[in-house]
Amino acid sequence: MESLVEQELLEKIYSGKKVFVTGHTGFKGSWLITWLHLLGASIKGYALQPENEKDIYNIVSPHLHIESIIADIRDKQKLKQEILSFQPDFIFHLAAQPLVRRSYEIPAETFEVNVIGTANLLEALIHLEKKCTAVIVTTDKVYKNKERNKSYKEKNRLGGYDPYSASKACTELVSESFRNSFFNIENIDTHKKALAAARAGNVIGGGDWNKDRIIPDIINHLVSGEPIPVRNPKAIRPWQHVLEPLGGYLSLAGLLSFIPHDLSSSYNFGPKKKDHLSVEELVNTAINVWGEGSWKDISDASQPHEASILKLNIDKAKNELNWKPKLNSKEAIQWTIDWYKQPSEMLWDYTIAQIKSYQHK
Repeated sequence: MESLVEQELLEKIYSGKKVFVTGHTGFKGSWLITWLHLLGASIKGYALQPENEKDIYNIVSPHLHIESIIADIRDKQKLKQEILSFQPDFIFHLAAQPLVRRSYEIPAETFEVNVIGTANLLEALIHLEKKCTAVIVTTDKVYKNKERNKSYKEKNRLGGYDPYSASKACTELVSESFRNSFFNIENIDTHKKALAAARAGNVIGGGDWNKDRIIPDIINHLVSGEPIPVRNPKAIRPWQHVLEPLGGYLSLAGLLSFIPHDLSSSYNFGPKKKDHLSVEELVNTAINVWGEGSWKDISDASQPHEASILKLNIDKAKNELNWKPKLNSKEAIQWTIDWYKQPSEMLWDYTIAQIKSYQHK
């Protein structure tokens, strides 16, 4: 089947459709609603206020026709009310506490947001009396990571060392429970709901200013001329540009709406097998693209545990969704650094240009 990450096909699926996006003010959410806007979708977002003034949401939102609800995913009644009043055709659930290191500081809240928040959304979906396709976004960190040089497949055991990773593994279990109990594929003609989970790698791209994230650290220190502080430089991750998994989510939801019996499961979205980079390689490539800079190792044995190696196997997405990465790791870094180099008045236009370039790549 032809890839769905082509503009014409995506427009046929999403143009005029109602799309509910949780976490729309976040980094990935902001890129997603911008892409959906270009596809002609009617969008309703549900999220907390963006944390930083420079966040990409504050750049794109003035240009978008979107109903934005600023509320907490843990407010079950509010969430249910907003979903049912909107009557969505598609739901993308991105709202989360997304940071590993922050999860050590607020472990219980991390579980509340990521696990109970997801249960709240899925419970509201039970009461939606129309056809709806939902993609629950989790993470590459849902696997019980043995920190070996292997790529995890969707069938591998779930786990999680830190609270964030464990909460996302729990989110997958919650989603599977609701799919079995309330949205069983054998009864889809009755409940009309299709549900899948998406596990993405470490995303990079323009407009990310979150604390404890590698790209904001790189940009802030390149601008100031100070050495970039780097933790665990030898750690290997499935880095990818933000548009890669978003294209996967859009493709998955589109196909799922047509052939739910075949695709109601979990999918990995990450780089190609030989394109997993270490943190050191990522930083050095970013410095080369920027044109100057340096870094220093600030690894500390007393710091919270973070995995030393994590790789994803994307064969299932390639075989069943005909999805594959369009950018290699160096191109992903180039696109990211190029975005941050733009003058502020050009960032909206440049964001749109990158989405269109990606669609036609």
